[in-house]
Amino acid sequence: MSKKRVFLIVLDSVGVGAAPDAALFGDEGADTFGTCVRSGNLYTPILEKLGIFSIDDTSFKKDIEEIVGCFGKLKAASMGKDTTVGHWELTGVISKKPLPTYPNGFPKEIIQAFEEAVGRKTLCNKPYSGTDVLRDYGKEHVETGKLIVYTSADSVFQVAAHEEVVPLEELYDACQKARDLLVGDHAAGRVIARPFVGEYPNFTRTKNRHDYSLKPPRETLLDCMVDNGFTTIGVGKIYDIFDGVGIQESYSNKGNFENMVKAMELLDKDFEGLCFVNLVDFDMIYGHRNDVAGYTKALNEVDVQLGQFMSKMKEDDILILTADHGCDPGFPGTDHTREYVPCLCYGAKLKKGVNLGAGDSFADIAKTIAHYFEIECKGDGKSFYRQISDL
Repeated sequence: MSKKRVFLIVLDSVGVGAAPDAALFGDEGADTFGTCVRSGNLYTPILEKLGIFSIDDTSFKKDIEEIVGCFGKLKAASMGKDTTVGHWELTGVISKKPLPTYPNGFPKEIIQAFEEAVGRKTLCNKPYSGTDVLRDYGKEHVETGKLIVYTSADSVFQVAAHEEVVPLEELYDACQKARDLLVGDHAAGRVIARPFVGEYPNFTRTKNRHDYSLKPPRETLLDCMVDNGFTTIGVGKIYDIFDGVGIQESYSNKGNFENMVKAMELLDKDFEGLCFVNLVDFDMIYGHRNDVAGYTKALNEVDVQLGQFMSKMKEDDILILTADHGCDPGFPGTDHTREYVPCLCYGAKLKKGVNLGAGDSFADIAKTIAHYFEIECKGDGKSFYRQISDL
């Protein structure tokens, strides 16, 4: 008998239409996947067979003859639309209190304490696009060695530095010191190291990004899996998002393509438990940069890999595809968007063509995974395992 395994793949920011409370976030009309459909260049036959085009009440719904997956959508119950709370909710933790944001930059006392801790002055201290901030402050950074500190609409403290001006280890150490400072009322969701290279005006960010997240406020599905003797594996920025809590084995972010290659390699690994994968390029490279063409092309490319992945799955493997928020590349602004996320499930022993409707929380996924492994986990959400299982 093969071992039970779940591969939970987060298509980072691939929302499927504005959530009921989108207006509270200024996101009425956001529709990430719909924007890519309407580009005219989307070709995702595997997602189509899994049921994404059959999800109720979407702008792109159409009749599909053959559906091999179970499909639905989930709305966020947490008061936030950032990576941290999105992933926490996927593992059963709903955040009723939003994490702090800094539309006017960080308070003077935080910046002063940070500068004293790292021994360097800072630049910027405003909400900024990650590429624009290099354009506007990169030259001065290279000339002075001052660290570029900036934020966004999310709860993040970001530190950018040229790899030839500030060595990676020093940048990482500075970010760890920022993480240690940002507690209490200023407990930002993430501190992010944003290294870059090149010469002005052609600076480019590298893949040496590193996230320093808040630890989850309580036990997640990951902790529960470990406590019950199952293996937990993180691919991409999963380890960073959870600050390593509940992750036994980790493979760092190498981009969508390589992360999917690693997930396929792990299909050949002998383990029983959860492989949690994040595909960040949709959000980081295309959504935040309003690149509809790039976002659409990335979906097409991952769709091919999903087909390859599914062909290698074993009898007791389950694939769950979802997202952590939206980031509509065609929507005004460059921030995350408050959207429903897809919930697509596939496995040899699962039913086909089951419409799961609209769930009230991302945490339904955590409960469903726990149900499959027959373990009791603390946390919010409702299991839909009986709907998708033939057992």
